[in-house]
Amino acid sequence: MDWRSRAICPQEDPELFFPIGRGGLAKLQTEEAKSVCRRCPVQEQCLEWALETAQDSGVWGGQSEDERRAMRRRPTRQRARSAGAKQPTAGVGSQR
Repeated sequence: MDWRSRAICPQEDPELFFPIGRGGLAKLQTEEAKSVCRRCPVQEQCLEWALETAQDSGVWGGQSEDERRAMRRRPTRQRARSAGAKQPTAGVGSQR
C-alpha cells in the first residue's frame, strides 16, 4: 500500500497546503497546514518524498518550502565541511 493512501491531507482543502505569501494570513495558513501534518500517520514519508522530489512549494510533511530548502542545503554544507576536514594540508610536519 502506498503511503499516500494513508495520508489525512486529502480530507482537507488542498489550498490549505499552498499558502500564497509568507506573512499575515499565509503564516496562519502554514501553521494550520502543519497542524494537519502533525496528526498524519505518514508525515515522515511525506517529508522524505518532498525532499527526494524537490517539491518547491507548499507544506509537505509538516515543513514549509523555506524549511525544506534549508534542509536540502544543510547536508551539502555538512559534506563540504567534512571533506575540508579530511583533506591533508601542507604545512608544519607535512612531508613532500
